[in-house]
Amino acid sequence: MADPYDYDDEDLPDPSLKNILEQDSLQWIFVGGKGGVGKTTTSCCLATQLAKHRKKVLIVSTDPAHNLSDAFCQKIGREPTLIQGFTNLSAMEIDATEDLDKMQRSMEDATGAGHDEDGNSGIQSLLSELTNSIPGIDEAMSFSELMKQVQNSDYDVVVFDTAPTGHTLRLLSFPTILEKAFGKLMDLKDRFGGLIGQASALFGGGSPDQVQDALLGRLEETRAVINKVNQAFQDPALTTFVCVCIPEFLSIYETERLVQELSKFGIDSHNIVVNQVLFPEKDAEELGEWFDSNKDDMQKEAREICSKMMARKRMQDKYIGQCFDLYGDDFHVVLMPLLDHEVRGVEKLRDFSELLINPIDLEE
Repeated sequence: MADPYDYDDEDLPDPSLKNILEQDSLQWIFVGGKGGVGKTTTSCCLATQLAKHRKKVLIVSTDPAHNLSDAFCQKIGREPTLIQGFTNLSAMEIDATEDLDKMQRSMEDATGAGHDEDGNSGIQSLLSELTNSIPGIDEAMSFSELMKQVQNSDYDVVVFDTAPTGHTLRLLSFPTILEKAFGKLMDLKDRFGGLIGQASALFGGGSPDQVQDALLGRLEETRAVINKVNQAFQDPALTTFVCVCIPEFLSIYETERLVQELSKFGIDSHNIVVNQVLFPEKDAEELGEWFDSNKDDMQKEAREICSKMMARKRMQDKYIGQCFDLYGDDFHVVLMPLLDHEVRGVEKLRDFSELLINPIDLEE
């Protein structure tokens, strides 16, 4: 297994994300990985660096458990919100459930569909059937609305702070999900057209054809947007994916799975950020020599603390070595240090972001 500290820096791609800043054609940058590895911190740091080089930057959270507000220490909602301390960096957090409710109301207004005594409408019933039958259709339609909004704005680069790996891969499979939605809706139309017509009359308005055509029209519109976006996502000149992990087995394994799946979808990925690294400029052997020569002079508690730290450092070096084995020749692998404080607020994000661009010298 390779030791990252044995590599000559000249043999490796630059261990930083400078390549992203220098690629002016990039419009879509995804940041993703296993839960709890620092995706939000990495995406926020990358966005702050991009704000130095681009005219207008947007960072979007597609994770249902939004963290952008916590990272920037300010309230961020469904609409783009300017980040304090910047004139060209905005953030927003999308909510699939809220978007679906909004879509439902607009379709009800368009068709004139009323509600029954329980407050349900024909549109609501159809949407409920779709979301129950095809997991992810609500997210697909929400993402379509987001992309229409973003494409109609003048942001020249968008950073996506994505949900954990499984959700992210589902996001990339939206075109397939929408094809299933069309098939399901047509099946419902064939099987229950009469019932839908009766229900529409009971709900107080909106013919069955209007209800079905409204939903089909919205799905067709969604499919067109998603397919167009999908073509852009498969263009390495426009889109790239930054994988984030920590030096532990499950995270490295998940990163390998993510890289393989991205390759299947035809999405470019050539940057990996490894967070929470203990003393990235030193190797375990070097620290072990220091510990062996000093442990006899330490108090018992200090010796136990250092011993646990050394065990963690050896484990991390093993998995960092595996990461370089797998990706060292083709990927920009960035080692980010474990800090003694949280990275929250614009100033701390700015400071930490410098390490994404100015790599730690492993030769020091």
